[in-house]
Parts: sequence; C-alpha cells; structure tokens
Amino acid sequence: MTTELTHFIGGKHVKGTSGRFADVFNPATGEVQAKVPLASKAEVRAAVENAMAAQPAWAAQNPQKRARVMMKFVQLLHRDMDKLAEALSREHGKTLPDARGDVQRGLEVAEFCIGAPHLLKGEYTDGAGPGIDMYSMRQALGVVAGITPFNFPAMIPMWKFCPALVCGNAFILKPSERDPSVPLMLAELMLEAGAPEGILNVVNGDKESVDAILDDTDIHAVGFVGSTPIAHYVYSRGTAAGKRVQCFGGAKNHMIVMPDADIDQAVDALIGAGYGAAGERCMAISVAVPVGEETADRLISKLAPRVESLKIGPYTAGEDVDFGPLVTREAYTRVKGLVDSGVKQGADLVVDGRNFRLQGYEDGNFIGGCLFDRVTKDMDIYKTEIFGPVLCTVRAKTYEEALGLAMDHEYGNGTAIFTRDGDTARDFANRINIGMVGINVPIPVPLAYHTFGGWKKSVFGDLNQHGPDAIRFYTRTKTVTARWPSGVKEGAEFSIPVMG
Repeated sequence: MTTELTHFIGGKHVKGTSGRFADVFNPATGEVQAKVPLASKAEVRAAVENAMAAQPAWAAQNPQKRARVMMKFVQLLHRDMDKLAEALSREHGKTLPDARGDVQRGLEVAEFCIGAPHLLKGEYTDGAGPGIDMYSMRQALGVVAGITPFNFPAMIPMWKFCPALVCGNAFILKPSERDPSVPLMLAELMLEAGAPEGILNVVNGDKESVDAILDDTDIHAVGFVGSTPIAHYVYSRGTAAGKRVQCFGGAKNHMIVMPDADIDQAVDALIGAGYGAAGERCMAISVAVPVGEETADRLISKLAPRVESLKIGPYTAGEDVDFGPLVTREAYTRVKGLVDSGVKQGADLVVDGRNFRLQGYEDGNFIGGCLFDRVTKDMDIYKTEIFGPVLCTVRAKTYEEALGLAMDHEYGNGTAIFTRDGDTARDFANRINIGMVGINVPIPVPLAYHTFGGWKKSVFGDLNQHGPDAIRFYTRTKTVTARWPSGVKEGAEFSIPVMG
C-alpha cells in the first residue's frame, strides 16, 4: 500500500493541495512506497506566515529556555534513534549502521546548540568614552530556510535548523523529495521537545517551492546543500533577492598516499571512504593519488580484492552489509554511464561492478564497487563528481605533482594525505587550497563545535555550517553606544565623534 505523505505547517501535518506529487521509491526493490506532495507557492507562503506568527515570542524567550528545548530534542533523538534509522534506510537505501551515523552527526550539532547562551553573548566596553558605554548583541534574523539533499536526510536538516532555532529564528525546511519521511519525523520531535507550533515547518517540493522560498521577501536567510550548479543558482537568486545565503556544492576529494604510508591503513581508509553509503557522500574519497609507481602497484594489488569482496545488499540484510543501492534509477543510470565513459576514454577498469545483480532484487538500484587505475585529468570520471561506488586512481610521480592535482581541481571540499612524515603532512595542510583536510584521516568531517565547509566551487557564501559560523550566520550583530547625560557638557558637535 502506498502512503501519502504530508507537509508539516504550524505544528500540524497538512495534506498537499497543489495536486502535484512525486513518487518515493524503495531503492532496493524499485517499488513506489509513498507519494510526497509538491508544494505550490501558496503552500510555501502558508508556512512562512505560520513561522512569522510564532517567531517573535520564540525570540523573546531567553536563550537558556531555547537551549532547554534543544536539550529535550537531543533526548528524544536518542530515544527514537532506531526508528529514525529504519525510516531513513527504507527511503535512502543506506545500511542501518550508516543511517544511525547520519542521525548521530545531526544530534551532535543539536548538542552543540545547547551551549547557545554562551555563543550568543555580545561584547561590552565600560567607559569607551567620557560617560559612554558600548556593547553589542546578537539578534535573530526572523524567518529563515534550509534546502537539504537526499544523501543525509537527518544530519543536514539538523545542521541547518538546530542552530537557526536556538538563535531565536523560525525555520522553513524544504527537504529532498526523494526521502522526505525523516525530516517530517524530526519536526514532530522538535514539537514534542517544546518548540512552539510554527517554529519548525517542513514543506516538501521541487523547483517551484525552492523558487518560492528564494523569492519570498519575509525569508531572510537560506542554507543549501546539493550539486554545484544548483548551489550557484540558489546563491545567485537568493542574494539577488537580498537574502543572506550559504550554499554547499559538489566535491572531488583526493587522498594522497605517500611512499612511506602504511598501505594497509590507506586501503582500509579508501574502502570505507570511497564505497561507504555507495559513494553518495560529498565527503567521499573519489580519487586516490599514490605517489610513485611502486606505491601505486602495492595500493592497487591490495585494493582490488577488497573491492571485489564488498558486501552489497538491502538494509534489511543485516548489519554486515557494506553498502546498499543508489537512491534512484536515474542515479544508477548516471553512475553506470560515467563508468562506461571511463572505459571508453582509456582508464583501466580493474574491478567492474556494472554487472552486479542481487537475486530477488533485480529491479533495485544496485551497482557493484568499481575501481579504476591510470586515470588522467582529461577524463570525465576525474572531472565529474560521480556520487557512486567508484574510486579513480591517478598515479603521480612526485609529491608536488600529487599536491597539484588536488589544488588544480575546481572543487575544494575535502582532501586527505596518508604519510608517516610530519614535515610532509604539515606542508600539505598549510599549502592545500581545500577547506577540510585529513592527515591519516580519510573523511575529515569536523566535529560539531568546529565548522564544516569547502573552498572553490564547493561553496558559495562566506560562512560555513555548524560550529560558531552557524551562530554568526543565523544572527546579526547590533552595536549600542550609550551615554547618560548627567555631568556631560551640552552643545552640538559637528565633527565626527572621537572617544579618546
């Protein structure tokens, strides 16, 4: 039986009224398991009006009270962890352990937000001038919004709405229409935690609802995560409308393997970082760069059997599955087409997962792990973010050549180096023009109290996600200069004020 999903507006589940729906598939079987409504401009506006009505009283509460709501939300996430993970796996296709990790990394940002009373403190100067005190305060923007992707349907929505809410804003969430159930569940939990009705609204939709968010003059900031072309579109349209916008786009993350690296450790890292979640991660390692032919030969000889032995299956198969299906048939077709192009353009396909079939799941979006060797910079598989279980190996003769590969690529999201040499690691970290760097760490996603964000065409906007940057993004600073006139000389001053 197909379920009809809803929006979540004003603290209530609301049926869609646009008459437009999208199918939500089971990625393992290809079957339609739900219908999700696609919001019209009027439905987005209804969410905005509910948010506007609720936001002033929410912002007027002291930060500690808002932090207590976030504390309760964290407790509810722990309580419902398995329920959330199962719903996430059912729609996305990732394994249950990976789904729990998705929820956990969002939960950690909610934990960080419990400290908002400290983070929201302003600055104070006593006696800045004769009888003058000066202080600053951080105040909420009002109604803000987030447009989030399919690959982390729990984590990234929480990265957006948790800091926004604890700062005193109301939030409009437009999640991916491919796996919308978990964001709706999160909105229910936030209401249960004590957030007022209308403070967190979930509006499902497609480009029509995205454009409505970007054009609505009562939405003051928008956060986005997705592909680079759409990130650029959202940033351009949103900023043209006068909004504060942060957009995070595509990636092509290189991992350099030096001759002195522990090859077994590097192989473990590449297997997990390259093939986990079927490669549908913006922080996946998609390019291995061994330095020297001997290093490359050793790496490939150990990688190939590991890739061939990867366990692929539906999340229902148990905890020992390494990764599941791709999210949609369109994603499967795209990944397979890019692998085909790699073969056609001359790369050496050491492990070919294109013909993988899982008995009983022939209509699922499963593709086996693929491993390329001798990839060159002009190939499509090198230039493009594949977003699938495909690892490309580009052989470099020297460390400088390897460094240049990562630095010259248009994306600058994440990178890593595996080495035992501290000087090399330090040089790499200092010189690389990429936002997140791992040293013997393959997926360098910062913890919640640091900020997440790339460089180059991986990001549009000045502030990153979570950590202190999130508090800065969702607030604006007001500076007050105060003087009480007792004993102060009267008279007009026509020159610029000087405090000294």
